[in-house]
Amino acid sequence: MERRYRLQKNKAFQYVYHRGKSAACRDLVMLLAKGRGMKVGFSVSKKVGNAVTRNKVKRRLRECFRPYLGDVKSGLYVIVARPSAAEATFQSLARDVRYLLKKHNALNYAPDAAPTPAKAKKGADAPATEGNRAR
Repeated sequence: MERRYRLQKNKAFQYVYHRGKSAACRDLVMLLAKGRGMKVGFSVSKKVGNAVTRNKVKRRLRECFRPYLGDVKSGLYVIVARPSAAEATFQSLARDVRYLLKKHNALNYAPDAAPTPAKAKKGADAPATEGNRAR
């Protein structure tokens, strides 16, 4: 996720914590406050695990949110990971992020047409590109 979309200052996080509306599920809590631009912050406390585990959860959350960057309404978003997020799979975190965005009514399109995070195929089924053309 690009740096321009990140919420970085402590003041901005405090603003969202005090003024934002929250929605929760098993592994995540999402807070949304009104704002001019669209910024996203991730909060993973030491209760989640050691530094390696916390960074892994943050990387997964950034990647789960990335497909929705162009499709969410403007505002300040903070996603808080609960301790159970450390054991959650990428697919369950992606499902939770989508659920919370729908719960906040933050998507600009119909929820049924939502993009799903998927990995690119490599092999015979993938379209021919410069890297995987038959020679």
